[in-house]
Amino acid sequence: MKAKIRKPVTLHWLRHSYATHLLESGTDLRFIQKLLGHKNSKTTETYTHVTEKSLQKIKSPFDDL
Repeated sequence: MKAKIRKPVTLHWLRHSYATHLLESGTDLRFIQKLLGHKNSKTTETYTHVTEKSLQKIKSPFDDL
């Protein structure tokens, strides 16, 4: 089974992927910042990405109506 990754895999891409997966799993941004060695949290924010998977986890207050 192939992963069907269309982009070239680089260390930079892996750092973005790692940060995004940590965020999706609920890791606090400050811990991700420390793990990536960033001094500024704004830098860490550029490494994390909002994914469709994480958006689907958000529960709407209207779901219980």
